[in-house]
Amino acid sequence: MIRHHFTVDVEEYFHPTAMAPHYPADGWDTLERRSPEVIARLLDFLEEREVHGTFFVLGWLAEKEPAMVRAIASRGHEIASHGYEHELVGRLGPEGFRTSVGRSREVLRDVSGAEVVGYRAPSFSIVPGLEWAFDVLLEEGYRYDASLFPIMGHPTYGYPGVGPDPYWIERPAGRLAEFPSTTATVLGRRVPASGGAYFRLLPPMLVHAGLRQAAARGGPGMFYIHPWELDDWVPRVEAPKLQMIRTFHGRRRTWGRMERMLELGRFGRVDQWLVAMEAGTPD
Repeated sequence: MIRHHFTVDVEEYFHPTAMAPHYPADGWDTLERRSPEVIARLLDFLEEREVHGTFFVLGWLAEKEPAMVRAIASRGHEIASHGYEHELVGRLGPEGFRTSVGRSREVLRDVSGAEVVGYRAPSFSIVPGLEWAFDVLLEEGYRYDASLFPIMGHPTYGYPGVGPDPYWIERPAGRLAEFPSTTATVLGRRVPASGGAYFRLLPPMLVHAGLRQAAARGGPGMFYIHPWELDDWVPRVEAPKLQMIRTFHGRRRTWGRMERMLELGRFGRVDQWLVAMEAGTPD
C-alpha cells in the first residue's frame, strides 16, 4: 500500500502571505504565539493513529519555541525547513534566499538535533523563472524540495508543465528530489487537491480523489495543513472579509476531516520516500 505524505507547515496565524500587510515583521514579538498548543494536540492526534509526518518549521518560530520543535522530533516526525522569515522566494532574491534557507537549517539542526534535508517555500513560491533556488538549496545541504504546485491559473503560485509525482530535478549544483503538492484531475482539468484552504473550504472528496489518483499511478499523495487551520481562535484584524474567509473559515471541521482522510491509507514522512528514491526503490 502506498504511503502518502502527511505534512505540516509550522507557522503562526500572522505569517500567511495574505496576513503580511496586517502584521509587519517588526511587531511579531509582541503577538501571542498559538502554535505550541495546537501542535501539542496534533502530536497526540497523530500518535493515536500511528502516523508520522514531516513538519516544515519556520526558523523564526523555532528560535522562539524550541521546546515545540524538540517535541515534534521526539515523537518521531521529520523536521524540515519552511525558510526563516516566511518571505516569498522571488522577493528574497538569490542572496536573501540563501541567507534564509541557510539560517533556518542551522537553527532547526541546533534546536532539534536532527538532520534537516527538506524544504518547502512559503506559499509554494518557487515559480517559473526562479529555478536558481534549486541550486541554492543543493549548495546549502538540502536534498529535497516540496515547493512546486503543478497547476496553472493561480495568481501567486503554480509551476505548470511538471508531473504530479515525485521526480528528480537535475541542476548544475547536483540532483534535487522534488515532491510536488497533490492535484486531482476533474473533468479533464488538473486542480489543487493537497490540503490547506482546499481541504477546509471545498468538499473533502477533492483531496480524497487526489490521494486515490496518486496511489493509482504508484506515487504518494501530499497532504499539508497549518497550525492556524486547526485552531478555533480567530485573530481580530482589519482585513477584507473574503481574505478572512479564505484564511480562517472552516477550521472547526478540519480535525474531523483529517480523521476521515487518514482512514484512506497509510501516511508517513517525506524523507522516508526520499531514501527509497535515492536507493532506486521507491515504496
